[in-house]
Amino acid sequence: MSTELSWMLESALEVPGARHAILVSADGLLMARSRDVDADEADTVAAAMSGMQSLSRTVAGFSGGVATAWRQTVVEFDGGWVFLISAGEGAYLAVSASPHVDMADITFRMQQLVAQLGKVLTTPPRESSGIQA
Repeated sequence: MSTELSWMLESALEVPGARHAILVSADGLLMARSRDVDADEADTVAAAMSGMQSLSRTVAGFSGGVATAWRQTVVEFDGGWVFLISAGEGAYLAVSASPHVDMADITFRMQQLVAQLGKVLTTPPRESSGIQA
């Protein structure tokens, strides 16, 4: 799990009412988590978010479009919301929030974070120059 990515997730939590954030790979593995999320819980939620995204893609046609592309999944509970969006090739960003969160504000902040994450996730690893110090 990347500590650099975990640190970046904290920016999504600057929205009043935002609670937790995780970054999930398409195969359900935890890539990063905000600091207040328990590691075991984050692993469980990561697997569930991957499944939720897969289910959402499966029912996309039900929305009325023939070749509808998945953009986000939003689930409401008595205790709040869970937002799930694409975070680039093979990654998803999930954020939980209180029932009183400004939905437009949280989704805007998530899109901003995805733009930042995209740069980090697509940057190729540095190669060794072959010179040893």
